[in-house]
Amino acid sequence: MNIEDLVGEYSIIGSNQDEESNSYKGKLILSLDSNSRIDAIWTIGTNQQQTGTGFFKNNILVINFRYNGEDHNIYKGVAVYKCISKDILDGFWSEKHGNPLFLGEERCFRIKTNAGPLN
Repeated sequence: MNIEDLVGEYSIIGSNQDEESNSYKGKLILSLDSNSRIDAIWTIGTNQQQTGTGFFKNNILVINFRYNGEDHNIYKGVAVYKCISKDILDGFWSEKHGNPLFLGEERCFRIKTNAGPLN
């Protein structure tokens, strides 16, 4: 597998970095920048946007992310995904100010598009 195989849209199911492991759903879009590094955009729920940049080696994807919280503070962290296949990413994440006793978890499933030949 190479980094180009990961480009696309994924639906995500995750749990937060807290004792309750509150779950969430969303979408992840992966693209490549001019240096063939990963650009990531998460949409958690319907409106929380997070962005990140990362790199890929040995089927491991690492993304440093950031977002603006509802309290207008900037939150940062890192997400690490084991690339099961080009269609399934299994990961965990941690925020700088999250509960250090827990890790967030996330599973990503490629959203397939039916881009067949045009008639």
